[in-house]
Amino acid sequence: MTDLPGGTPYELDGVEEQDGVGVPDSFLRLWTPHRMAYIAGENKPTTGEAGNGCPFCRLPSQSDVDALIVRRAEAAYVVLNLYPYNPGHLMVVPYRHVADYTELTPAEVADVATLTQQAMRAVRVVSDAHGFNIGMNQGEIAGAGIAAHLHQHVVPRWGGDANFMPVIAQTKVLPQLLSETRELLAKSWPSEG
Repeated sequence: MTDLPGGTPYELDGVEEQDGVGVPDSFLRLWTPHRMAYIAGENKPTTGEAGNGCPFCRLPSQSDVDALIVRRAEAAYVVLNLYPYNPGHLMVVPYRHVADYTELTPAEVADVATLTQQAMRAVRVVSDAHGFNIGMNQGEIAGAGIAAHLHQHVVPRWGGDANFMPVIAQTKVLPQLLSETRELLAKSWPSEG
């Protein structure tokens, strides 16, 4: 253990100091460069039009593995979020390019609801989630990153998941690759509603 300035002891096995990066302090840094794609707007549509410019329109034409699709139904599908709030963060998306929940057909509403229930069951089997945040951001003003194509978030929650990392360090630690999470969830998906 080494006492860094500020008096906080850290185990520094495998941590290298880099000369010329400023005054050492008591913080260790967890670099998450993959988040730059999200910050820079990568894969975010530049228009509200349907088609290849919309990732939610494009994903269903790919394989489930490549698109990180966990489950497909007649009117909607479930995909892992590329920029998850928590491990296992899923989105339930209608195939049809529609922006507002009130524009969904009864079949789309039914598939979104059923897939949401199934997603919760699968996540509980795979990772024993203690709870969920489920919701839709309707419109850019409400926080929708892709406002033109409706999607419902299913975010697993655990006691203590809002610790210092996301609250103070604004960093999420994801313990598993998205492809591995997709495989586990797909294998654990319930066969019925």
